[in-house]
Formats: sequence, structure tokens, C-alpha cells
Amino acid sequence: MATTIERPPAPVVSVPDRFNIADYLVDRHVREGRGGRTAILYGEESVTYGQVAERSNRVANALRSLGIRREERVLLLLLDTPAFAYSFFGAQKMGAVPIPTNTLLKSQDYRYMLNDSRATVALLAQLAAIPRQELPYLRRLVIDGAATADGIGFEQLLEGTPTLELEPTSKDDAAFWLYSSGTTGFPKGAVHLHHDIVHTVVCYGQGILAITEADRTFSVAKLFFAYGLGNALTFPMAVGATTILWPGPPTPANVYAQIERHKPTLFYSVPTNYGQLLAHKREGADFDLSSLRQAVSAGEALPKAIFERFKDRFGVEILDGIGSTEILHIFISNRPGRIRPGAAGELVPGYEARIVDEAGAEVPDGTVGNLLIKNQQAAHVVPPVPLDWCVAQTQATIGVLIMNALEAALAVRAIPGKVAVVVSRTLVDTVSRLSEAQ
Repeated sequence: MATTIERPPAPVVSVPDRFNIADYLVDRHVREGRGGRTAILYGEESVTYGQVAERSNRVANALRSLGIRREERVLLLLLDTPAFAYSFFGAQKMGAVPIPTNTLLKSQDYRYMLNDSRATVALLAQLAAIPRQELPYLRRLVIDGAATADGIGFEQLLEGTPTLELEPTSKDDAAFWLYSSGTTGFPKGAVHLHHDIVHTVVCYGQGILAITEADRTFSVAKLFFAYGLGNALTFPMAVGATTILWPGPPTPANVYAQIERHKPTLFYSVPTNYGQLLAHKREGADFDLSSLRQAVSAGEALPKAIFERFKDRFGVEILDGIGSTEILHIFISNRPGRIRPGAAGELVPGYEARIVDEAGAEVPDGTVGNLLIKNQQAAHVVPPVPLDWCVAQTQATIGVLIMNALEAALAVRAIPGKVAVVVSRTLVDTVSRLSEAQ
């Protein structure tokens, strides 16, 4: 019998034609009387939705004053701090397109992404050693810190006017890019539209996690990942919840300290980090994770043993799932109350899936094949791409994921006419490198 995953009833997602995702995630809460709610916890700092709205307005006005225009790309090489949120939303409010970027890459990677995206401004936590003559499109640098000879300081952006005339963007305008890990060659820019985040919020954030304004979220995966961006920014801010931001390395000591200090209810990590947390102990009373109502894992398969050990030790179940940069978040997941340890889970409502062979025919049960994912918010992919790839031209993009249960890393191939969904070990490897950085 063919292995076809039946499509569950999809949630209704309604987005008006004129739509700006930053207005939806930030300003909407102020208009609806939630401006005083805490949006971000960052060390000793507590930032309200009203403050995020005002400061992102200032950034938007400052970017306009720097000559940045609608649809121009803005590279964000920033740590997980409030400045990331102000910059991400500020760029979107004035119609520009932010590109959250991995902070652990090398200079040649940044040179490629800056030139490939033709970003006209970059907001940086630190300067990369790239001669400016090698960056023909870059016009301005903004340093998250003190100004330098090469760039202005981020505080100057916050001197912009606090009120803003929102750019009248469409739901189908580009809202942000995310670069893939480069598993199949050069990294590819996944272009997400203003309505895409709403689909992930409704389908996974609310549909699977049941996230509400009462939640506090903490993500080990950083904001430059699609996984981390949803976990720590778009999911909580869509519902008026609170996100806990931590810019440092996710060592077990740091992660436990953040959980015990800020008491999150939703915790997101990757299997490697869960293993590190389990290996870390202290004398006396164990670490207090009693605030957690749910833990989530993605990036690689979660071993059954880690699931069971974490549940036995802390009384918290981990929801394992599969997601990707191109699909933006998790599209196959376990569900609270019916978790199957060691399995990726069930199809998230709002997505369609089939398992086929190289010719596109459905395969019998128990046969390894290609997992086709179809949804309404899969990204367009920008060139340059290999010749056997093509750019998706519709919102209903089909992704192709080559799954081999015998391999730790997932291999990816292109099928002409379709965009490959890449699930790689990059997220896990980055978390490991961050943990070792301290």
C-alpha cells in the first residue's frame, strides 16, 4: 500500500491583502491595549510591547534617513538582544527586507551573502574583516555598540523619530530572507513573505503548542535560525507573550540559569543540547524546571533515550519535530498527549505530505523515499542555484526532503520544478560550537 500522509483539517488562516508583519506582531498589541505587557526579558532589562513599537519606529525612521528604500535588503548580524527585535521589525515597518544571519560564519560567507543579497546596509554585532571594495552594494554599516570609523553606532538609530507612517506593504511582499546552510553548495536565500509567519503561528505555534499570552518562551536555537526566529520572536509576539533572550553560549550552566531565573513555560532546543543538559548535574537539589509545561526539539532526530531520561528527571515531555529554513518552521511534529518517542511525529495541520520514489511515484509502506511537503508559506529561493534546480513561482511550493533513517545527517537532492527542503545538522552543530565557545 502506498505511503500517503493524509492531510488533516487545515486551520483557517486569513490575512488581508494590505498587511505588514511587524504591525501584526508589535503595533497591533499597542492598539489593542497590550502595550504595557512585557515582550522581552533580557538579563535585568524588561521591554514592553509599547517600547518595542516605539524603538522599532525609531530604527525605521533612521534607516529611511540613511537613504534605505523599500525592498532593499538589510543584513542583520546581531546577537539575541532587544536590538535584534528593533532592527528586524524596524526594517519591515519601512518596507525593507531584513536578513537574520548566522553570527558564527567566516568573512568569506558574509561577503558572499552581502553580495548575493545586494544588501545596502548591515547591522553588525562586530565588524568582519572584509575590504569594502569587495562589497559593491553595501552603502552603510551600523555597529551594535560604539561608532567606529567605518560605521555609526546603533544608539544613533534609536535617536530617530518615535512615530512612524507604516509602509503600506502587501501580504505577498518580501518580509525577510533566511540563508540556508549550504548543504547542496552555496547557501541559498529563502525569501519569506509578510503572510508566512502568520501561517506558522496558527499551524504550529497555536495548533500544536497552544501558545497564549500567558507563556514565556526560551530558545537555545538563536534568532538567526528559522527555528529560533519562530521560537523566540514570532510565536510569542504573535499572541502577546514574553520571550527570554540570551546572547551567550548555550552551555548547560547558562541554560539552567536562564530557566531558573526567568521561569519560561516553553523551552526549545536540539537533541545535542538536551544530552548536554542531562549530563550536567550539581550537588544538592536538582535544577528547577518546574515552570516548563512543554519542551520542543528539532534539528536532528531526538533519541528515545534522551526523551525518556529528560521526562524521568524533570517531568517534562519533549515534542520532537522536523522543520526547515524554506518551510520556515516545523511541519511534522509529535503532539502533546500522544508522543511516540523516537519518531518525528505527525503532519502538522495546514501541510500536505507524500513519500515518493525518484520517479515521483508513491512508495509502499516501509520503503525509504522522498518526502514531499506542500504548504502555503514555503519560501521562494533566489539564485545562484545549481542548474537542476529552479525557483518556485507559486505560494504552494512543494519541497523535497530525502530521508534516510540510517544516516545521522539528511541528504538532499533537487527534483526539477521543485524547491528542496533542507534539514541538516547545521543547527545542531552551531549549538555545539556555541556551547564550546565559553
